[in-house]
Amino acid sequence: MSLVFASICPHPPLLIPTIGKENLTMVKKTKKGMEKLEQEFYASKPEMVVIISPHSPTLPEAFSLNMAESFIGRFQDFGDFTTNLKFRSDKEFSHKLKEKTEDQNFPLVLYTQTELDHGVMVPLYYLTKHTPNIPIVPISFSLLDYQVHLNFGKIIKEQIQETNKRIAVVASGDLSHRLTESAPAGYSPQGKVFDEKLVELIKKNNISGVLSLDQEMIEEAGECGLRSIIILLGILDRIKRKAEIFSYEGPFGVGYFVANYKLQ
Repeated sequence: MSLVFASICPHPPLLIPTIGKENLTMVKKTKKGMEKLEQEFYASKPEMVVIISPHSPTLPEAFSLNMAESFIGRFQDFGDFTTNLKFRSDKEFSHKLKEKTEDQNFPLVLYTQTELDHGVMVPLYYLTKHTPNIPIVPISFSLLDYQVHLNFGKIIKEQIQETNKRIAVVASGDLSHRLTESAPAGYSPQGKVFDEKLVELIKKNNISGVLSLDQEMIEEAGECGLRSIIILLGILDRIKRKAEIFSYEGPFGVGYFVANYKLQ
């Protein structure tokens, strides 16, 4: 079939009601944005999800793909011992993607890990409300340069186009972690500059602009989602789309960004 859904999602565990509790009111824009995104996800009728997370195992010179038979997501590290997410894998897609990367001499490593990280769990908690147990393909980025990440996205797109399924892609990632004095990584004025520039570039579908962002500014911003987003942009390359910004806010010093792509 084809790509039917594409989005950028944040992944703060406090978005989970049993974890965030009274703090949910501080991220109401993000929560509303994710709920709106779930409606788009459900309407697209996906049969499988490719999700790119910054918190999956990361290798310096290779991308990684989780090939576990099934997956479980728990939030016990964040004080929630009741919420569990369960998904199955799509081994056919994963194997064919691995074959394609081998044919193109591209660095992709397979691994097996049943437990999902929160970069996968938080977006899927919202998006799969009405599509439980949907097959997923969790992917990790690398520390290679941004152009290589864009190229990896293009390879994933090739496999999506050759697959007889309706496929959703989710780029999980928070933006700057340095927006306020109380932010987890401390404050930098470059945090706000980075977030504003990236959101504007996404809105304009300016891929070259994203790849050309100042490296010093990126490092100062302390982001975690840029590489996930660049892989997604590679998947979207030459596909007609319109970026819809559902929400952006940074109440705890970390930029939470929700965006949907209307695919044409």
